[in-house]
Order: sequence, then C-alpha cells, then structure tokens
Amino acid sequence: MSLKKILILAGLLIVTAAVLAACGGTSATPTANATPTPTKPALQIPNEDAFLGSGHANAKAEAFNHWNSANPAVVPATCAKCHTSAGFQDFAANGKVTADVAAPAGTLDCMTCHNAAAMALTSVTFPSGKVINTSEEGEAICMSCHQGRESMVSVDKQIAAFKVTDQDAVVKPMTDSSGKTTNFGFINIHYFAAGATLYGSQSEAGYQYPGKIYDPQFRHVEGMDTCVACHDPHSLQVKVDKCAECHKGVKTVDDLKNNRENGSLVDYNGNGNVTEGIYYELQGVQDTLYKAIQAYANDVTKTPIVFDGTTYPYFFVAGSDGKPAKDAKGNAIPYNAWSARLLKAAYNYQLAANDPGAYAHNAKYVIELLYDSTADLNTKLSTPIDMSKMNRDDTGHFAGDTLPFRHWDSNANGLVDAACAKCHSATGLPTFLANGGTEIVTKSGLQITGIVGQPISNGFACTTCHDPANFPNRYAVTTVAFPNGAQLTFSTEKDANGNLKPVDSNLCLECHQGRESTVTVNNYLAGKDPDKVDAKIGFKNVHYFAAGATLFGTQAQGAYEYAGQTYVGYNSQHPLNKCADCHDVHALTVKVDSCKTCHTNVTTQADLQNIRATTDTTDWNGNGDTTEGIYKEIDTFRTDLYAAIQAYAKNKAGTPIAYDPNSYPYFFVAGPDGKPLLDSNGKPTSYNAFTPRLLEAAYNYQYSVKDPGAFAHNPMYVMQFLYDSIKDLGGDVSKLTRPTVAK
Repeated sequence: MSLKKILILAGLLIVTAAVLAACGGTSATPTANATPTPTKPALQIPNEDAFLGSGHANAKAEAFNHWNSANPAVVPATCAKCHTSAGFQDFAANGKVTADVAAPAGTLDCMTCHNAAAMALTSVTFPSGKVINTSEEGEAICMSCHQGRESMVSVDKQIAAFKVTDQDAVVKPMTDSSGKTTNFGFINIHYFAAGATLYGSQSEAGYQYPGKIYDPQFRHVEGMDTCVACHDPHSLQVKVDKCAECHKGVKTVDDLKNNRENGSLVDYNGNGNVTEGIYYELQGVQDTLYKAIQAYANDVTKTPIVFDGTTYPYFFVAGSDGKPAKDAKGNAIPYNAWSARLLKAAYNYQLAANDPGAYAHNAKYVIELLYDSTADLNTKLSTPIDMSKMNRDDTGHFAGDTLPFRHWDSNANGLVDAACAKCHSATGLPTFLANGGTEIVTKSGLQITGIVGQPISNGFACTTCHDPANFPNRYAVTTVAFPNGAQLTFSTEKDANGNLKPVDSNLCLECHQGRESTVTVNNYLAGKDPDKVDAKIGFKNVHYFAAGATLFGTQAQGAYEYAGQTYVGYNSQHPLNKCADCHDVHALTVKVDSCKTCHTNVTTQADLQNIRATTDTTDWNGNGDTTEGIYKEIDTFRTDLYAAIQAYAKNKAGTPIAYDPNSYPYFFVAGPDGKPLLDSNGKPTSYNAFTPRLLEAAYNYQYSVKDPGAFAHNPMYVMQFLYDSIKDLGGDVSKLTRPTVAK
C-alpha cells in the first residue's frame, strides 16, 4: 500500500474517531472518591479548517439548499450523488444512488470522500458514456461530480428524438400519444464540469462537429495535470505557489489568466496579440461565438436571443433593449425558437461559460469547440462573422488536434506504436536518445532501435526537446542516422577531446528526415522488371516534412536518385544553413526578417515563394522568365512530372492513375473524370498497377509535395530528381534544364 494511501486511511480513522467522540457514548459511572481523570485535548480533524472554508462546506450555497422547499422535500437521486454526502457515499458503494435523500441534507462532509468505497474509485463514466481510467489517487472522486450532466450525445439524442431534418428550422414542440407536450429546449451541461473539460475529446463533453478533430486530455507538465495536483482537495484552492515555480509573475489566482504556454503560439481570437494570456484568447473566441449566435437568431430563426449566465435557462428572448424580454408576469421569457444548429452552438457557449477555469483545464479543446460553432453558424449568416484572423489549430509540434498526434487514439493499449513513437509522442524522442536509438537499414526496410510504444499525447511537451537535467538546454545531439544509413550532422566544431560539439538543429533532424530513401526503395524493388506491373508493389511514402533529408540532398538520398546520375548535397555555404537559422523553434514559422536581409522582395511569409538567388539567371522551366521565384520554376517540373506519371500509367501500366495529397495512400485508380475511382463502398481504390519505374517517379512526386519548403531547402536537388523522373518515364524534358553538380 502506498504511503499516500496509508496516510489517507490514518486520516479516515481519525475522522471516524472524531465523529464517534462528537456523538458521545456510554461511560462508566464515577465513584465518589475517584481520582479526577486529566482532561484530554480535543481531537483535531486534519484539514478541517481548510475544508470548512471551501465551497463543499458552504451551508448557504444554492447547491445544498435548492430542494429544501420542494414537495416532497427531498434531493432526488439524480442530483443526490453530488449535492449530498449520503448520496455520494451511496454512489461510491453501489455505482449509483439508490434512493432520494431527505432535504435539507446539509453540506458535504469528511465522510463524503474519506471512506473506503470512495477511495477505491479508479474510473469515471462521463455523461457521454466514455470511461476514463485514472491513476492519481482521489482523481476519480473529483471527476465523479465535476463532469457535467450532458454531452454531445445528449444534444444529438434530443435532435434525433424530434426527428429534425432541417438543421436551421425552428423545431416545434412534440406531443406524444398521451397528449404530453415536450419542447425542444436548451441543454445545459451543468456547472463546474472541470473534469470533462480537462479530458476534452476523451469525455466528449462539448459538441464536437463531424469531420473535426479535437484535443484530448490537457497534459500540462508531469505531476501537474490532474485535479489533486493543481487544487488543494480540501480548500479547493489552486496551488498558486506550484504554478509560480514556472510561471513568473504569478502571485494570485487572477495572475494565472496571464499564463500562456510556449505551445500556444497562434492568435486564436484574431485580435493581433499573441502574447496575452490564454484566458483572454479563449474569452475573445467565446465573445465572437456570442456575436454569431445573436446574428444567427436574427437572420435565421427570426427571434432575437440574449444570454444571462446567472439565470436559468440562461438563453432568453431578447427585447428591443437587448435585455431578456418579460412576459405578462414580469418573468424573463426563455428562448423558444431553437434550431438544431443554434442549439449546438449555444451548448458549447454555455460549456465555456460554466467552467471558469476552462482556460487552465483545457483551453485548446474549448477554443476548438467555440471556433467550430462560429464557423458552423457562419454558413447560414447573410453577413458572416469575420474569422480571417482567428486560428483554430496550433503550430505543428503542439497541434494536439491533428492526425500526427491523434492517429493512435483507437489503440487499446493507449500507446503510440513503437515504429512511430519517436516523433509522434511527447516522450518518444527523449526515450530514443536516452537508449542510444538509431535507424538501421535492412533488406526488409527501415528498423528503429531504442524505442518502444509511448503514451499517446496531445502534442510535444517542453521535455520532448529540452533536457530536464540541464534545462533549458536541449538534448545534446552530434550525429543523426538517416534512412539511407548515413550519419549526418550540422556539427562542424570539435571540443578539446576531438569530439564534435552538439548543435541544437541536429535535434530537428531526428524527425524531419523522412522514413524512406533511395536505398530502401531499391531494396523494396530489387530483382523486379522495371516496366512490369506487379500487384505486390504498393506505394512507398517518404513521410512528411522531410526537410532535413532535402537539405542534405544526395548525402541523405531522401528522394529516389537514378543510377548513373549525380546530385547536389548540403549547401553549407548559404549564410542560413541550419533549421534554427531559418525557423522559430517553437512557432516553426520562417524568420522572414532574416531572409529579407538579402532578399529585399520578401516582407511576409507569402513572399518567400518569390525568393531566387541573385546570381541565378537560368530559365530552368523554359517559360522565358528568369526572375520568377525558384518555387515557380520547381512547380513546372512538378506539373510536368505528374503529366508524365499519368501518361505512363495509362499507356504502359494500363491503368489510369490519380493523385490526392490529402488521402493515404495518395495514388489511386483514376475514373473517367480523372478523379479517384470509388469502389462499391464509396472509397477510392488504391492504385494497384505499379511498375518499379512508375513507383520511383510517384515516390519523387510525393516527396516534392510533402516537403512544402523544398524550394528553399535545396532547390537544385529537387529539380534534379524531378527532371530525372520525367525523363525516365519518357516524358518531355526539352524545355527543362537540369541543374549540374559542381566538380
């Protein structure tokens, strides 16, 4: 048994003893001449003062008095779990509340949580039906109540029950066979649903729109990402002193609103301020949604709406003054013109409003919900809300709502597969480096050593790249193994012992190197007839953002290099020749100011495509323009290669081909319209008539697409392998010029 649990049990025994002592008991009758017994000091209940000052012990709170005047005066079983001590104890022991509790029931007390059944709770079932297993002692107790009462499931359930077919029509009341009428009304998640917010998409607390991906549990830093880690479990107060260890300037709870992680780098609310606290970003996005809700109510449902966060049911018909309209008795009129689309948006708005700590619990998840709600309402507004400066998704390393981090969510073991964990989990790279991991090229493909499956994360953590033992320095890396077997590095200087000094940008190369190479493609195609269709040949995907491989060119052989041809390598002479020279290591954006020192025509990120070496006067693509950006020169090569691929596939392989950059495995059988051919299930048919020659060219085409910065990383190398691919397929290269390799 853990020391922590032993202490909890000891406290439980003390509490029990105190309760028994308070209740009194049978005592012996004193004799007349007995020696007086010394008075014992009153037994102290641990954390009593802290608890009595908390919301859980507030005897005047509505949460504990709402049912006092009810008839009958009971707290219903559906509410008793969280609003009475007896109810929670019943729930902990039986998995449900078995009976109503007499009102007034009083506040929560020590025994609410300090009992064996409650302490044994290790999982929580959310209103959506999703089950979360917890490892932190006491965490399940908190989340059993701080989970809300509704979810996207209940929103969809009401919509389905009313058989809504038009998302924008005002839904009329429904009358059943007994004559009972039910209104299509607002669904309130309930209050302080912090646990549901914390677990994000895993709890499905918010209304998550189809086709969108959402952040799961917010992983702050190790040891500070659970209820009991951040809040005192008795006083409920935030442990501000713990926050202040990392967040400078934090002295009070209000100061926490100014916090912003290095992984929250975009302008979510579009106000131009990317340094304000994440609280203010979230508030801005919420305010924008409210404008959209009101605009939609005016435009579509034709009944103005107003929100009052202090009065149930919160959304009301708005009067001409913008305040809740009153009925004949002077009561505010609940909103009565709900459409399904409006309900979803209002539900998400209320979710954000009812968790005042949402900005700390899981800001990105809530921002995603609010952003998507606004975007959905916008589709029906005559004058859509301007979202052009707003952002939903964070930069790549911290975009926990994107497939690079969400692809493994369905894994029952909760782990990212070992083959992917190095670059797609928060703990993978540190584990790989600590174990001396490397990339080994075998005849069967690329094997990665030094890594096992890692916990699924919602983006990188500080410790993914920064060495905790030497913080804030990054892990020291001198050489990096690439998929072609080469050991490459940005390091050039040596220490006193003759060893290469580590360079921060080497860390980038560990992941931005691709997963394939000339070597692995040749191994895969060994012994096959170059022009014979082989159904066993599947597409080989280099993987994504292989910028490091592009930078090193022929040294890394990231692209497919044709036998007999020579290719350029790493351009160490460029003044900006390492990852961190050109990119902000957190935001990943290009340091435009560094580029415009030499390239005077560059003032914005979009201008980067106009870059061209001042000494470059060759018309590479043969269009007569020797001043256009090198990006445009390369784009012609890419366009010509795709035409050659399609011609070869149709005329030589005998099966037309189509490319879709957004759908794996990217190359599909083409239908008569040139688009991917759909099978009987409506899914595109993966290309199934590859020859080795076609695969090599398709591999290079994909390579040029999946490194969007290839034109800056190594433009000469890119034009070389695209040119060779076109020529090898029999395409027309008469107007193109292949860059030469200096001897």
